[in-house]
Amino acid sequence: MTQISEKSIIHKENAKEFIENYWTKRASGFKNLRREELQSDKQQQWQEEICRHLPSGRKLKILDIGCGAGFFSILLGAKGHEVTGIDLTKSMIEAAAALAAEKNSSACFRVMDAENLAFPAETFDAVVSRNVTWNLPHPEQAYAEWLRVLKPGGLLLNYDAEYGRYHQHDYEKEAIYAHKDVTKEMVEQCHQIYHMLDISLCQRPQWDLEVLQKLGASTCSADTTVGLRLYPQKDKFYAPAPLFGIIAVK
Repeated sequence: MTQISEKSIIHKENAKEFIENYWTKRASGFKNLRREELQSDKQQQWQEEICRHLPSGRKLKILDIGCGAGFFSILLGAKGHEVTGIDLTKSMIEAAAALAAEKNSSACFRVMDAENLAFPAETFDAVVSRNVTWNLPHPEQAYAEWLRVLKPGGLLLNYDAEYGRYHQHDYEKEAIYAHKDVTKEMVEQCHQIYHMLDISLCQRPQWDLEVLQKLGASTCSADTTVGLRLYPQKDKFYAPAPLFGIIAVK
């Protein structure tokens, strides 16, 4: 298992502020992209992807971590669940609340650190997340917190990719992809995030599974087919780094 260096973490405590600044700048464009995704076939595909793992027949209390502009929160709220979305970035939470209002969604949103959750233990039936873990300075601490707030037998679904390993991809060759309109300055800032975080050096999703096992998850597995199944076409929602899913039970 690739170990995350404590020495490196100590010298990178400013990373969180840098990352929050990056996503603050991205919030407006991100909301527009998520609005388009909610209006596409991706809403139903993601509902089916997530709900096939969730217990059926009852309303669940779900936490959407790093909710961004609220995509998961809105589509799970539409299935009748009680959803709370959290994000470190105030501008993202404002974008999520605005988009949820457009969709008449019951989801609620709070500014909160994914690595330090302000919820009591055993609060949620499920925790979901997408494209968050790769930009966390202390991902092991985050996983511990996510498991802490789950009820016994609760489900963790974390969808992510090894974006740090793919940042050298020649995006100029792609006619269209999810962040085609991001400025070169913002691309460079994103690359700086990859370089400052040790998780970019880890072999994932194997690293995630080993961490969750160490933290006491009763079961955990990885699905490396998610990106291929949900984003087979190089369209405005596509990203070159293959998306994987982590499925864990407390």
